[in-house]
Amino acid sequence: MPEIVNGKSRFNLESGKYLKVWQGPQHPGITGNMSLELTICGDEIVECKTHVGYLHRGFEKLMERRKYIQCFPIVCRICVPEPDFNEYLFAATVEELAGITIPERAVWIRTLNLEMARLASFLMWIGGQAGAFGMGTLGQWTVTLRDYVLDRFEELSGGRIYHMYMIPGGVRADFPEGFRERLLETLETVESTLKDIELAMFSNGVFKKRAVGLGVIAPEIVDQFGITGPNARAAGFKRDTRKDRPYLVYDRLDFEVITATGSDAYSRAVVRLKETFQSIDLIRQILEKMPQEGPFFTKLPNPLHWKVPAGQIYLKAECTRGEYGYYLNSDGGDKPRRIYVRGPSYTHAVALMEHLSIGCDIADTAGLMVSLHTYPPEVER
Repeated sequence: MPEIVNGKSRFNLESGKYLKVWQGPQHPGITGNMSLELTICGDEIVECKTHVGYLHRGFEKLMERRKYIQCFPIVCRICVPEPDFNEYLFAATVEELAGITIPERAVWIRTLNLEMARLASFLMWIGGQAGAFGMGTLGQWTVTLRDYVLDRFEELSGGRIYHMYMIPGGVRADFPEGFRERLLETLETVESTLKDIELAMFSNGVFKKRAVGLGVIAPEIVDQFGITGPNARAAGFKRDTRKDRPYLVYDRLDFEVITATGSDAYSRAVVRLKETFQSIDLIRQILEKMPQEGPFFTKLPNPLHWKVPAGQIYLKAECTRGEYGYYLNSDGGDKPRRIYVRGPSYTHAVALMEHLSIGCDIADTAGLMVSLHTYPPEVER
């Protein structure tokens, strides 16, 4: 048994019963930019400590030393696989304090942008979850599909990864000619292959054997740990910011909150797969219902000379991983006085991961991490 010192377990590594190993950091995507300090007994994890600090950090302080328009190349790097939620929330907080109203078409385009980002992020996650359980071929399929979505982002904004497309006043550009048709073709390709992925992954006995029962999140700890998004919905919590506190045009779209009850890695995967199909449907709804003409930007003064009125505000949105929030405090100057970013990875990647790891087999550590869908830059912001 471990020795208890100041209320914390301390394992005697000299006893020969325990071994300390490190997992990560390694660069690839979903969980790789952080390190886990694991204490194991045989194959079982008896203690897990997360270590961050392997990334470029200090995003919030960098923004507090730059003019508002100069912050946009920074915000998108806080979450590389889906930077658009940072763009939207930063733009929306500035607009709220400055009293800026954006055109109706821009509101619809922003919603489309966020759902495209959700689709691309979920495709990346599905491949990561499959790869963590040894199904590398599925990862190649989903990365290819994500690349098709990035083609549309490049067409729309000029950038594949960092778009810097949503800025105060609306969006930087309207649809290029033929964009709507090409996006619909992309959706058909993604949807068709997703059905093959559903058969190959979710009907796979190996995946079920390893994912069912792994990392069960007890419903009573959901609020204690600040768990949101699919991690909470897989535990039966019908919570989604798009429904609970509608923003943009989500109150004009037809969709239901997807939940499950298993609360394990498999249930979380099922919820995310269904939400991937749901994003495809939402994009189609947006393209059908949005105004086909009209302004996409409200003309503003020279952004290098903006002075946002004094005040403070907190806004949130629903990203693929849960509630994403931005706090902005302005003193009336041309730079933010204080910026605070609250991404779901802050709790999921650290406190929750350490909690769920106890008793987990070391071979399932990567699968568990990916099932929580975390992006370490949100922790090191």
